[in-house]
Amino acid sequence: MHEYSIVQSLIESCQEHVKANDATRVTKVEVKIGVLSGVEPHLLREAFDTFKEETICHEAEFVMNIQKVKIHCNSCKQETELEKNEFVCPKCGSYELNVLDGEEMYLMSLELE
Repeated sequence: MHEYSIVQSLIESCQEHVKANDATRVTKVEVKIGVLSGVEPHLLREAFDTFKEETICHEAEFVMNIQKVKIHCNSCKQETELEKNEFVCPKCGSYELNVLDGEEMYLMSLELE
């Protein structure tokens, strides 16, 4: 389960931000998870809740923003979010697409005290 290693890295990043900003604890951690990132949100939450104990994140709220796949169609030049993981332009039916968003997971923001 790679969600555990993701959470360990996330908590380490939080610790670095706390130190760099002379804070004492993290009150909120907000992440963005793309549906194509390979991260299972429910497992990530479970891992965060498990590993946050006895860290600077022990009382932190954990917010996950799930990002749908955002594409740019090379045929009709439209940008849109896909409702399903069907890689066809919903506007014109083309398969000539570029994925713009929805493949990554990253830390969006931290609230520190």
